[in-house]
Amino acid sequence: MKIAVCVKQIPDPATPYELDAESHLVVRPQDQVLDDTDRYGVEIGLQLAEASEGTVTLFSMSPSGSLQGIRQALAMGADKAVLIDDQALRGSAALTTARVLAAAIEREGFDLVIAGTESTDGYTGVVPQQIAEILDVPALSFARRVEAGDGKVTIERQTATGYDVVESPLPAVLAVTAGSVEPRYPTFKGIMQAKQKPIENLTAGDLGFGDDDVGIAGSGQSITAVAPIAGRQAGEIIEDDGEAHLRIVALLEEAKVI
Repeated sequence: MKIAVCVKQIPDPATPYELDAESHLVVRPQDQVLDDTDRYGVEIGLQLAEASEGTVTLFSMSPSGSLQGIRQALAMGADKAVLIDDQALRGSAALTTARVLAAAIEREGFDLVIAGTESTDGYTGVVPQQIAEILDVPALSFARRVEAGDGKVTIERQTATGYDVVESPLPAVLAVTAGSVEPRYPTFKGIMQAKQKPIENLTAGDLGFGDDDVGIAGSGQSITAVAPIAGRQAGEIIEDDGEAHLRIVALLEEAKVI
């Protein structure tokens, strides 16, 4: 089985993000880490590949930097990576991201595409479904358990009250939830091997996109201003001298609760 896993390099969440003063976009440092939610997708991909003697290829659209995040996923056991790194992609919206990733995945070929439900630096939660629509294959979302074989994939789809069993023919796109599996830790051997694994670097142009198709120009949106969230106002402290309930009643009347 040929498995594609979408991963993302993000600034370390333990470090405060910085915004560019002019574009208002996140300033991405050289050292970026693997998005924690993507570790679950990588693990499921590896388990399915091991069961089917398949391969796992990582796909990422991000500045390459030091490749720390990509190497982390390769050290877990993925076979290779395809990285789309292009300054023209900066500021791309979710749909543009999906189009670029879908083009790279289709170029490589796939039986199953796996992604996290959403990235922790974007939180749009729509890219996996958009990729499925662009590739014209079924989308299975919120998967907490996955089985694949005999040309189909079956999942337990997490719901508010439990789960649904959903089955689909392959190829398909799968979005997995955090906690669906226990991601493996890279071994020393895996970390050393990751340095030798192939990483293909592509640009938007390599995938047939022009500068007007991607980035801010292709997103159909722009950031006009960024302002800090207003701080919470200090509350009122009422000393109870036996009449504090009257002040509480007055406040409730002001709020038109009573």
